[in-house]
Amino acid sequence: MAARIETMREPRRSYIPAAGHDWFLPLYDPLVKLLGAEPARKKLLDEATLRPGHRVLDIGCGAGSLVTLIKRLYPDVDVVGLDPDPKALTRARRKAERASVSAQFDQGFSDELPYPEASFDRVFSSFMFHHLEPDEKEKTLRDVRRVLKPAGSFHMLDFGGPDSARGGFLAHLLHSSRRLKDNTESQTLTLMRGAGFADPRKVGHGSMLLGSISITFYQASVRTSQ
Repeated sequence: MAARIETMREPRRSYIPAAGHDWFLPLYDPLVKLLGAEPARKKLLDEATLRPGHRVLDIGCGAGSLVTLIKRLYPDVDVVGLDPDPKALTRARRKAERASVSAQFDQGFSDELPYPEASFDRVFSSFMFHHLEPDEKEKTLRDVRRVLKPAGSFHMLDFGGPDSARGGFLAHLLHSSRRLKDNTESQTLTLMRGAGFADPRKVGHGSMLLGSISITFYQASVRTSQ
């Protein structure tokens, strides 16, 4: 089975590459695996309660690790990965092909999702949200809310902000402190509520690489009456 890659439109905006820097992209997957990201992503999926027939979207999918993991663990789920970085999408397609899974990869931005309303049962974000500027975070959450079906849910995993229990030294090394300083739990939950999500909450926390990197899990749902 082969991956499908579709370019929705050529990005005319600037963006942070999936690995932070283009030169770092070939090293990104080995380093992230070494840090312990796969168990964290499996926990993220456990929280989502995926079922056969679900259609799910991974925003900021980067090199496609979460997309491929979803298809390996839940082969009857339809998965779409979205990222503005064409180099990362090329790697994502190759990764899916090597794993013999079928997935769709689209080029685009998380705050301009090229999908109709109520298109997905679940939307995921894994180690991406801190890349965004404050206005992009607001727009992203509103658009995620728009494309979720009634009773759908949003599941996010990201580095902890400066209010977390651990300092996150390596997270600051990999990503600028300017982007992490606004990545607090209270700010994230406030943005989710402002986007119209029901019951946004932190559902877990943990660490990677012997406690040197703090991570936080979030979940928010769509009211069935809306």
